[in-house]
Amino acid sequence: MWSSFAKTASLTVLAAGIAGSVFANPMVGGAPMYENKNIVENAVNSKDHTTLVAAVKAAGLVDTLAGPGPFTVFAPVNSAFDKLPAGTVDTLLKPENKAQLTKVLTEHVVSGKLSTATLMKRIKANGGKYNMTAVSGDHLTAVMRGKGIYIIDESGGASKITVADVNQSNGVIQVVNKVLLPK
Repeated sequence: MWSSFAKTASLTVLAAGIAGSVFANPMVGGAPMYENKNIVENAVNSKDHTTLVAAVKAAGLVDTLAGPGPFTVFAPVNSAFDKLPAGTVDTLLKPENKAQLTKVLTEHVVSGKLSTATLMKRIKANGGKYNMTAVSGDHLTAVMRGKGIYIIDESGGASKITVADVNQSNGVIQVVNKVLLPK
């Protein structure tokens, strides 16, 4: 009797684990991302996004990105900021450069919730490119290269989505490998 119960309990735990891994948000920066938390509440826990979080705080965008949205945030990882010319991040974080920092950060935000499935459908429906307007007012273009989705900024820089569809209570984060820059 107990062995039958133990087998049933083990199968239930295994099934719950499989279901949890199928339906759970991906881990980002070693931290779980929770769909019931907003963009800021999740991003602060990612070890891969400490530079982005510091920049969002310096620009005064915490309340905006914690707001109702929905937003799609193309969130560059720390190594993306490291690829910028030496001193760029430190310069942008200075209080006197807040407007420029805000422009760079809002280049990474689009109104609405765009999953990668939605982006792929729109790319295919629009001849291989899907044009978006960032909150900054700049234009972004989503394209497919192989199996990857890239976001192209007005300067021609291409940033690949490396962790897709990190759902939030107020939108979605698409983790990217390069910083998008205004023209």
